[in-house]
Amino acid sequence: MPAKPHRVVIVGAGFGGLEAAFGLSGAPVEITLIDRRNHHLFQPLLYQVATASLATSEIAWPIRYLLRDRPEVTTLFANVCGVDAAEKQVQLDDGGSIPYDTLILATGARHAYFGHDEWEPFAPGLKTLEDATTLRRRILVAFERAERETDPDKRAALLTFVIIGAGPTGVEMAGTIADLAKDTLPQDFRHIDTRKARVVLIEAGPRVLAGFPDDLSAYAQASLERLGVEVMLGAPVTECSADGVVFGDKRLEARTIVWAAGVRASRAAEWLNAPADRAHRLQVEPDLTVPGHPDIFAVGDTVTIKGPDGNPVPGIAPAAKQEGRYVAALIKARLDGRTLPPFRYKHAGSLAQIGKKKAVIDFGWLKLRGSLAWWIWGLAHIYFLIGVRHRIAVAMNWLWIHTRDQRAARLITQGSSKVAQ
Repeated sequence: MPAKPHRVVIVGAGFGGLEAAFGLSGAPVEITLIDRRNHHLFQPLLYQVATASLATSEIAWPIRYLLRDRPEVTTLFANVCGVDAAEKQVQLDDGGSIPYDTLILATGARHAYFGHDEWEPFAPGLKTLEDATTLRRRILVAFERAERETDPDKRAALLTFVIIGAGPTGVEMAGTIADLAKDTLPQDFRHIDTRKARVVLIEAGPRVLAGFPDDLSAYAQASLERLGVEVMLGAPVTECSADGVVFGDKRLEARTIVWAAGVRASRAAEWLNAPADRAHRLQVEPDLTVPGHPDIFAVGDTVTIKGPDGNPVPGIAPAAKQEGRYVAALIKARLDGRTLPPFRYKHAGSLAQIGKKKAVIDFGWLKLRGSLAWWIWGLAHIYFLIGVRHRIAVAMNWLWIHTRDQRAARLITQGSSKVAQ
């Protein structure tokens, strides 16, 4: 009687989970991939959906489609609520359970409000397609309501857009909203001048893009200010409401607020009663296993681990992909009776777009800025998209935006003119 295949359960079909599934191709395993959504999302371009540059279908793919040629992979559309490590079972919120021999947790992260979860309704973050379409609706509805508003103060509040957090997501959102207001929309409205919209980027720290070298950070700030973005540094936000924000000792009336200030990992550490950092990320062993559980791996935004330079591995897509690839290779090695050296992260570079024609890139050995960096940024993102059709569609959209200042995805969905934001 043939031996049963080794059962691998992967929770989460983000970059890390999907890369692990791809890496296990050809291994004598039976894989169950569980995700509470039916699609894999290219998160680095999520802000472009939120700012009407791309459609949702251009940065997301059905999981079943991606794994349709892998008969050993079963995809489940379900929500994991716990792990029974003693019985080696993943628990689902509908009462079901899935047994495993090896478990890979790639459960990702959500935005964190540093103890002020009551701010979320007023300042949504950007982690899912639903987040992106919600923000797109709020941004576009703000312009629509300003078109009808006759009170100057209320109109000014509608045309004020606040982004909290000046990391890559915050910088990219601020620059793209400024482009939208100043280049794309002016000819579409009759009663307002969208070029008078205020885009305010608020950062508690001393500079934007804190993970980049000082000179690239300074260039990014100067480029944002040339676009008309108001950059407020050293000013932590102390209040978010339907009326606006309070930062430092200032109150700013604004009807659209975007949260890009922090993330919090999933509840994976709680499921296993395992050590975690302040952002609830699992503190894993050098081989990415959970302490005390050699049969459980964790990758991506779920974990924290130090890189070769002693700093934590950044929570970016290339890092998650490297971790997923390593875990797949280690599982294969174990099944062959071998082992592998500890995981070693190789940083491929940091990239951030500033508006539609500029970017900054830090490869470590090479730093780039300006238009050349923007073209490299675009080519790098197009390369990592899945499928020729998506690459062509995104490239054509960007070319159209670059040359004609037009964004075709300006659709207000999930509501009407009578529905509140």
